[in-house]
Amino acid sequence: MILHALSRYYERAQNDPALNLAPLGFEWKAIPFVLVLAADGTLRRIEDTRDPSDKKSRGRMFLVTKPELRSGELVSANLLWDTTEYVLGIARKGSKPQRVLNQNGDFKRRVLELPSADTGIAAVQSFYAQFDPAAWVENAASVGFAELNPNVAFQLETDDAQLLICARPAVTAWRFNQMSTSENNKAGFCLVRNEIAALARLHPVIKGVWGGQSAGTRVVSFNLAAVNSFGKEQGANANISEVAAFNYTTALNHLLRQGSSNRLQVGDASTVFWASESSTLENNFPLFFSDPQKDKPDDGIAAVRELLKAVDSGSVVEAKTGFYVLGLAPNDARISVRFWVQATVPEIAARIAQHFKDIDIVRPSFKSEALPLWKLLASTTAKRKDKKIILAPALAGETMRRILLGLPYPQSLLSSSIQQTRVDASKSGTDSDKNSFERAALIKACLTRAFRNTQSNQEISVSLEPERPEAAYQIGRLFAALERVQGIAQGNLNASIRERYYGAASSTPALVFPTLMKLQVHHLKKINSPGMKVWAERLLTEIVGRFSDFPRQLTLQNQGLFAIGYYHQTQTFFTKSTESTEQSL
Repeated sequence: MILHALSRYYERAQNDPALNLAPLGFEWKAIPFVLVLAADGTLRRIEDTRDPSDKKSRGRMFLVTKPELRSGELVSANLLWDTTEYVLGIARKGSKPQRVLNQNGDFKRRVLELPSADTGIAAVQSFYAQFDPAAWVENAASVGFAELNPNVAFQLETDDAQLLICARPAVTAWRFNQMSTSENNKAGFCLVRNEIAALARLHPVIKGVWGGQSAGTRVVSFNLAAVNSFGKEQGANANISEVAAFNYTTALNHLLRQGSSNRLQVGDASTVFWASESSTLENNFPLFFSDPQKDKPDDGIAAVRELLKAVDSGSVVEAKTGFYVLGLAPNDARISVRFWVQATVPEIAARIAQHFKDIDIVRPSFKSEALPLWKLLASTTAKRKDKKIILAPALAGETMRRILLGLPYPQSLLSSSIQQTRVDASKSGTDSDKNSFERAALIKACLTRAFRNTQSNQEISVSLEPERPEAAYQIGRLFAALERVQGIAQGNLNASIRERYYGAASSTPALVFPTLMKLQVHHLKKINSPGMKVWAERLLTEIVGRFSDFPRQLTLQNQGLFAIGYYHQTQTFFTKSTESTEQSL
């Protein structure tokens, strides 16, 4: 299904000029130097396409024939474009002269095999008829070829500046016919296109997967006897035609390309997404899970609000439009699929909207409404600045998969959130509070989804629930109240009860709270304001009256409720309504 969906995306892109995907047998490539020829093969000029103001410029992008698959010492020239060693026989420092001679010979052989009826092809053939390698070697240093060994291509001086000879219609037609009737590959039934066609022996490489090999990796690959079946070798083990292999790899490389608006990083998974037809969800998808652009900081918030409104009003009408999300991670020379989700646009929209409802929780005034996925995941680790955080193998991708399928979040995500909350609570200073909002949102979402699948009417609200029945929630509220009373009584402290007791209080309340309740008696005596003292006594009495006894031990789920109760109650201490209430007492 993955390859079929990618192949269908390629077919959709062919009808959309804005996507500009390469036709069969071609790809977009940076060509820094173009040899501009006259019709008789005379070299008119060498055009440098690099941007002089950008030191990292690799040259303009041109449509070129698909590069040949090379490995080791194999010599295999590309069609009508290649490096200067192949095109001009100019050896770099350290290159083997005989190998460069073979490379140049193979390139010229392929040129001479082309039909000469096309003006552009004839010009290149004439160029080589009068080609003098020695003259080129002498002038190589002045052009920069000798040091760089850059990609070089040919262009006819009468053609458009963006059209190379290797992409002229005659070459395109010849290339299509070559791939469709390849004598090197056996014909068979293509499982992707449902047709009899020449099967791909080797599939093109995929580039752009974070952490993958720079030369590229493959989704489908058979190069060991252990993975072969029934005596078949390489691509014969997976019946995929040359055309289908080109389509899906071209589509995937397009989605993974640098600057693509259809990709985002989820932990170690390079994630791409697309729709079967043009869709608003496809355009807004990155805004839901990553940071907005610096010059448009409110785009993410606006996109989420628009999504929630559309889902609640039932105005998502693209019922038959398919939506696909694919997470990929490197695995040696191959690519492993972290997750794969396919559904309709309304289904995906509803599940994303539910995710944002689940993580919605009262927030400090200085925190943004936008809460991208990487910030949620980063809050559960010690290292929180890197967007490419790897919590555990496949955990980030599994979290994304469950969001898109509407499933409960991984139990390990709740565990790591609670563990990091305990770690940060033991620290003093403002650093311990930096990520409490994100973690609280994540814990709330984990618990809400778990309750939704096991209990009724037990979802956790956005803000404080004074009458919530679980003892763990009320005990968390009590711990926040005791911390507040201590702060009022003693002012700023090097170590409050949170730093000393939070971990034990959230896991074994019966062992800790008797001591804390004794301490609160002394703290209440030190409060000088009568109104504040009455407020504190009322609050403590109200909370203690909500449960019967302190449990000996709290389960992981109840530790999460403790954390939410503590967070909810703490946030009420910093709202204007609470402050005005305290002042009036």
